[in-house]
Amino acid sequence: MGHHNFQHQHQKMNGVDLRRNGGVSDEVHGGEGFNREMKDLEEMLSKLNPMAEEFVPPSLSSNYAVVPISPGGEQFGFDPFSYAMQTGLGDGNFNRRKRNGYGLGRRRMNVRTSMAQREEVIRRTVYVSDIDHQVTEEQLATLFLTCGQVVDCRICGDPNSVLRFAFIEFTDEEGARSSLSLAGTMLGYYPVKVLPSKTAIAPVNPTFLPRSEDEREMCARTIYCTNIDKKVTQADVKLFFEYFCGEVKRLRLLGDYHHSTRIGFVEFVMAESAIAALNCSGAILGSLPIRVSPSKTPVRPRTPRSVVQ
Repeated sequence: MGHHNFQHQHQKMNGVDLRRNGGVSDEVHGGEGFNREMKDLEEMLSKLNPMAEEFVPPSLSSNYAVVPISPGGEQFGFDPFSYAMQTGLGDGNFNRRKRNGYGLGRRRMNVRTSMAQREEVIRRTVYVSDIDHQVTEEQLATLFLTCGQVVDCRICGDPNSVLRFAFIEFTDEEGARSSLSLAGTMLGYYPVKVLPSKTAIAPVNPTFLPRSEDEREMCARTIYCTNIDKKVTQADVKLFFEYFCGEVKRLRLLGDYHHSTRIGFVEFVMAESAIAALNCSGAILGSLPIRVSPSKTPVRPRTPRSVVQ
């Protein structure tokens, strides 16, 4: 049957049915009935969506464990809401969970609760675009404080524009709704645009936030760079930023087997260099366009590991 199908497909190359041109008689392929069935099958397959997600039976999809793609990577800017889905078949507990239903019910409830909390955070968040590259997160947050208490403010580089965009999270939905009226406000040299956000801000591990005035000053001199080609070396990254922006004091490149690209933190000697580096969003480094945004965390010097006796 596999050879039969291959032969039929070969005769339909480039949309031309060779049988109609006298290449093969209908009798060889089972007559008109077979042709009709194949035509129906082709029509059905042509309507399938090639971008659709893989279907997973409920019996499997309800028994998964959620694990972060990069354990401990959240301090370096990986989105903790990106996860890999792992079925629970390999741990030997699948049948027991299915019988008593306890673990399954609790897991479903946890997932629903997590999704509801995430949706609630999104409703309290707005998306701000067309931000002048000279505007700091503090200045942006100060503007939006007129609408309500700001929980978090995150400015990001846009590789397709010299301007930047940001996400601002409020303590309540009322603050987010009120802030939509700030659209058109001049901030720097450009009027900002404000829209309801479709995503939440990925939280930063608080233990990696600046702990002192010195570390806050370090953050002002540090940028966070993503989408770094894995073929690019640390020396390449340093040379790139020193050539275009200024002297680099400290550099940290991070990556793992789960991601096709790497991320990096670059601390400059001067804060002006960090501001200039924001304009490098979209620049090709290696074979990929990098994305640059202000860092929320300082690049702390590596502490030597203690020797276990």
